[in-house]
Amino acid sequence: MSDARILALVRGVHSTVYIMMVASIFLLLYAGATGYVGPWLWVALGLLAIETAVFAVNGLKCPLTALAVRYGATTGYAFDTILTERTIRFTFRFFSGLMVLGLVLLALRWAGVLG
Repeated sequence: MSDARILALVRGVHSTVYIMMVASIFLLLYAGATGYVGPWLWVALGLLAIETAVFAVNGLKCPLTALAVRYGATTGYAFDTILTERTIRFTFRFFSGLMVLGLVLLALRWAGVLG
């Protein structure tokens, strides 16, 4: 397989993971705001835990970025994904904050502080 094809595959995988993480964060926020508890919440929490562990083990860097560079990616914040640089320039800070907010809301709800 050519480097260009592998890079396209890495970008596709990275974009899929990105979309799944965003969906998980929004589900977490929804659960924290509404009290939803169901199988999708547990899936979202599991995926977010895995993603957090992967980032922590890799020095807060995505391991797919290094793989993308290996196969030819060269510039920009989003060079390892099919999403635009403008779309994800501040994605780590933004979505980390939303994830923390969702976890706090969920914890408060489970502690009985939120009705």
